[in-house]
Amino acid sequence: MPTATGIRVAVLGVLALAFAGEAQAQTLDSALAQAYRSNPELNSQRAALRAVDENVPQALSGYRPRINATADVGNQSLTTKTWTSTTPPRTLQTNRDALNPTGYGVSLSQTVYNGGQTTNRVRQAEAQVIQARETLRNTEQNILLDGVTAFMNVLRDTAIVKLRQQSLAAFEEQLRATRDRFQVGEVTRTDVAQAEARLAGAQSLLLAANARLQTSRAQYRQVIGSEPGKLVPGRPVDKLLPASLDAAVATGLSRHPAIEAAKNGADAALLQVKVAEGSLLPVVTLEANYLRRFEGSSQLEDSMTAQVVGRLTVPIYQGGSEYSTIRQAKETLGQKRLDVDVSREQVRAAVVQSWGDLQAAKAQIEAEQAQVRANEIALEGVKEEARVGQRTTLDVLNAQTDLVNSQVALVTAQRDRVVASYSVLSGIGGLSAKQLGLNVQEYDDTVHYRQVRDAWIGVRTPDGK
Repeated sequence: MPTATGIRVAVLGVLALAFAGEAQAQTLDSALAQAYRSNPELNSQRAALRAVDENVPQALSGYRPRINATADVGNQSLTTKTWTSTTPPRTLQTNRDALNPTGYGVSLSQTVYNGGQTTNRVRQAEAQVIQARETLRNTEQNILLDGVTAFMNVLRDTAIVKLRQQSLAAFEEQLRATRDRFQVGEVTRTDVAQAEARLAGAQSLLLAANARLQTSRAQYRQVIGSEPGKLVPGRPVDKLLPASLDAAVATGLSRHPAIEAAKNGADAALLQVKVAEGSLLPVVTLEANYLRRFEGSSQLEDSMTAQVVGRLTVPIYQGGSEYSTIRQAKETLGQKRLDVDVSREQVRAAVVQSWGDLQAAKAQIEAEQAQVRANEIALEGVKEEARVGQRTTLDVLNAQTDLVNSQVALVTAQRDRVVASYSVLSGIGGLSAKQLGLNVQEYDDTVHYRQVRDAWIGVRTPDGK
C-alpha cells in the first residue's frame, strides 16, 4: 500500500496545477467553449462555408430565364438633296429633317437544354457545400485540440515554474547551510562551490521555465481568445475512445471529416468532367423579344416588333479549348481521387501515433510516480546521512536535483496524458462541441444554406450585410 507521502506525490502534478476553491477558475470545457465561439480561424472557416453555399444558387440560375431591358434616345439630323425632275430644266431641292429617335425593348432568353451542364453544375455545387462542411468540421477539431494543448501547456508550465521556485529555495537553503558548516570547518570550499553551482543552475532553469510559460500563455490567448487566469486541471476523455487501436483506426477511417471532405472533393471533380463534356452537346434556347421605336425616320412615326424564336446551336469546332478543358478536368479528377487515399493514410497515421502517445503517457505517469516516491525517500535519507557525516554535500545536491527532475517529468506526463486522449478523439473524427458536451450553442451549418439556396434576387446577406 502506498504511504501518505506516496499518495501526495501521485497527485503532485494535479495539485500543482489546481486552484481549488476559486470561483472564477476556468475549466477546460469552458475554455474550449470560448474558443468554439470566438476563435478567428474557426469563424473564418465558417465564413468560407457561407461563401461556398452561394455556389448552389449560382448553379440553379442556369434553370432560370435571363431578362434584359434596353432604352435609347437620340437626336438625328437628316439632309437630302433631290432633283425636281428628270428632264431639263432641273433644279436641286434640299430637304432637312430633324428627328428624335427613341425606343425601348425587352428580351427574354430561356435555356431549354445545354447538354446537362446546368444539372451537373448544381450537383457539383452541392458536393462542394458538403466538402466545405466537412472541412469546417475538421477545422473545429483542430481548433479544439489546439485549445486543449494550449490549456494543458499553461497548466504544465505553471506547475513547472512552481517546482523550479521550490527547487531554487531548497538550493538557497542548502547553500546557506553549507556556508555555515564551512565556517566551522565541517566542509571544504569545494562543497560551497558545488552548492553555488547548483543554485546558479536552478536560477537558469527557473528563468527558462518562466519564458516557456509566457510562450504558452501567448498561445493560449491566440487560440482561446483571452488571457489565462486560474485554470482547473483538465481530465482525459478515455470514456469517449474506442476500446482498442484497431477499433480506433476503423472509426477514424469511417467518419473522419478530412476523409469525407476529400471524397466530396472527388465527387465535385467528377461532375466537373461532365460539365466540360456538356460543352460538346447542342444547346436549345427559347428567345422572346419586344421592341418599340418612335421617329425612326421622317416617314415612320411609330413601330413595334415582337418575336418568339426557338434556337438550336450545335457546336462544331471552337478552336479546341473545350477538348483541353475536358482532359484537364479528368486529370484533376485523378488527383482528387488520390487525395482521398492520402487523407486515409494521414488519418491512420495520426490515430496510431496518438494512441501510442496515450499508452506511453499512461505508463510514464506510473513510472514517474514511483520515481518521485523513491526520490523523496532518498532525499530524506541522504540529508540525515549528511548530518552525521556519511554523505557529502554533493550527494544532497544530486538527490535534490533528481527529485525535482522526476517531479517535472511527472507533471509533463500528466499533461501528455490529457492531450494524447484528446488527440485520439480527434484522430477518430469525434472531437466536437456536441461530443464533449460543451455549454455552447452549436453552429448550424445548414441555416445559411437554406436561406440562400432558392433566393432569386437580393444583394443583402441573411445577417444583414
